[in-house]
Amino acid sequence: MQSRIRVRTVVRKHTVLMISILLGACSSGSDTQSRVGTDTTPNCNGSCVTPTSNLTTFDVQTVLAQAIAEAQARAANATIAVVDRVGNVLAVYRMGAASTRQVLISSNTTSPITAGLEGIRLPDTGAPTANIDHAAAISKAITGAYLSSEGNAFSTRTAGHIVQDHFNPGELYQPAGPLFGVQFSQLACSDLTTVFNNVGPAVGPQRSPLGLSADPGGFPLYKNGTVVGGVGVIADGVYGIDKDITDTDDNLDEGIAYAATYGFAAPIDRRADHITAGGRTLRFSDVSFDKLRSNPASAPSYASIPGTVGTLITVPGYSDGVIHSGTTFGQSASGIRADGDVNFPQLDAFVLVNNADALRYAPQAGTDGGSLGASVLTQNEVSSLLRSALTVANHARAQIRQPLNSAARVTISVVDTQGAILGIVRSRDAPVFGIDVSLQKARTATFYSSATAATFLSALPPARYISTGGATPSVTQSINIGDYVSATRTFLGSATALGDGAIAFTDRAGGNLSRPFYPDGIDGNPPGPFSKPVGQWSVFSTGLQLDMSFNAILQHVLYVSGAIATDVAKGCAGVSISTDLSTITQTVPGVRAGNGLQIFPGSVPIYRGNTLVGAIGVSGDGVDQDDMIAFLGLNNAGLSLSNAPKPMRADTLTPQGIRLRYVQCPQAPFLDSTDQNVCEGK
Repeated sequence: MQSRIRVRTVVRKHTVLMISILLGACSSGSDTQSRVGTDTTPNCNGSCVTPTSNLTTFDVQTVLAQAIAEAQARAANATIAVVDRVGNVLAVYRMGAASTRQVLISSNTTSPITAGLEGIRLPDTGAPTANIDHAAAISKAITGAYLSSEGNAFSTRTAGHIVQDHFNPGELYQPAGPLFGVQFSQLACSDLTTVFNNVGPAVGPQRSPLGLSADPGGFPLYKNGTVVGGVGVIADGVYGIDKDITDTDDNLDEGIAYAATYGFAAPIDRRADHITAGGRTLRFSDVSFDKLRSNPASAPSYASIPGTVGTLITVPGYSDGVIHSGTTFGQSASGIRADGDVNFPQLDAFVLVNNADALRYAPQAGTDGGSLGASVLTQNEVSSLLRSALTVANHARAQIRQPLNSAARVTISVVDTQGAILGIVRSRDAPVFGIDVSLQKARTATFYSSATAATFLSALPPARYISTGGATPSVTQSINIGDYVSATRTFLGSATALGDGAIAFTDRAGGNLSRPFYPDGIDGNPPGPFSKPVGQWSVFSTGLQLDMSFNAILQHVLYVSGAIATDVAKGCAGVSISTDLSTITQTVPGVRAGNGLQIFPGSVPIYRGNTLVGAIGVSGDGVDQDDMIAFLGLNNAGLSLSNAPKPMRADTLTPQGIRLRYVQCPQAPFLDSTDQNVCEGK
């Protein structure tokens, strides 16, 4: 009887949730009402960008002025950031005095969690001149720009919908969101993301001070159907998340940010609330233009705003306090341009370039020949793998892109066993966040599949959680990273797990072990060994994924706030912080975890026979598509390389009596064939 009641409760809650979502969509204004101030360019499918598709300085001023007018109408002070599509910060404007712009990082202010980044509050007693309001606003703006494309417009509210421990959030006995863990990407310690050069916009993708944001108040900006940037706002003092999507909020940050998008708002049919994932319609915004307190069409000009209202500010590592125009995506100045059929002929490929327009990640041979000998990946093999995976993507149907039956747009990365980048290629109009994430996925697969993961983890310095509530910021907990190794060995029933190279792990398998319930979505069960338990888990405290990079993230947060003078170096693992916070050093050289771990699907390790030689990671238009493109890209390359031998795959493991997953491919995924079960038997 108890189980029946539980099922009925879940069904009833699911039904109420669906009704609430539909009512919320209705209450936020009809499409007709919302079209005023919205981009109405039709039929964009990745080719609308032109050499003049960028935010001008006047555009940036307009976005700021509209946000300021709405903030004043709400009697609020806001911090507003505007970025271009590759993350260059074009302006940061702070209303009111810096000392009044306190921000708390918290996913639950009524029942606070004391783990991870939870509870950091700046400025505070011990750091009265340290601010993170600008970091929060920049992270929101970057999220709106990075998660969006000509085929989909995602906001930070969308991000909040897809990164929580249940999908939909609050719906019990459902698995975690499809992009669970993506918030810890685009990190400042990433060796892939670029850094503000103190002279204005340059090649991207640029880093984000707090990773990707799931706090409402960040939106993409569009011109003529193509993404040109993003805007982010923090005004309510909490950098958090909406854990209840059954209602419609009048969110202060979101209202101000939405006003800012007037004239640059996403096309209606590209918004997240016109896109489904896993049979669920995604969320975009709980406000609309007809629900604003001001009329953005008549907002005073930026030039007319008195200096007493606020000011442009400098942000260490991000902004020089001047308004800039943005770069044009797809052109060399943005750092992402067409390959021109040089390395990837007839595949409509795009590549990453530096300020001199030279390729950053042209295909190259593995760097681990000393340990692998003749098994090392060759340059030709890397080229073939990238071409094969991109070919699969070009034939695959996208999950989260409009119009329906569009090709999947993704980024593909290949690494060797040490995490060295051997090549990166992109589809046209793939979302920018997938660049860093595809690399994280590839590195995570080869790391967990190696014979030395346990040794590497056990040698890392402890993660230092801090409190900002005292006379000075202080360490409250020291987390031993090696404890995750012990937990994994106990959980898997193997005394040598992560230390013998006997099991091939994908990101789907490692992600299963990173959920706060195992198996994923079964409330009341214990967590996977890579996860924090319930009560300590949150989007700001995920477990090994965060703890491995925590000190690097913390160092950068303190640097951007002005609390310390030294920024984080490249490389997300191995930063050592003393217990009194006085000494910070980088103790682990190399790029093995150069941009952190990722814990949602889209990677496979690469084998030559039974020998691990690298991994391929994919990120873009749907996690099942990511899995398939990585898996079939390797399978179809026609090389002496393959997916892991079946006896080695993680789906041979049954921890707690539940089988792990290896990959999950869409049922009928291709645009030009009716093939089904395309990964079966491979």
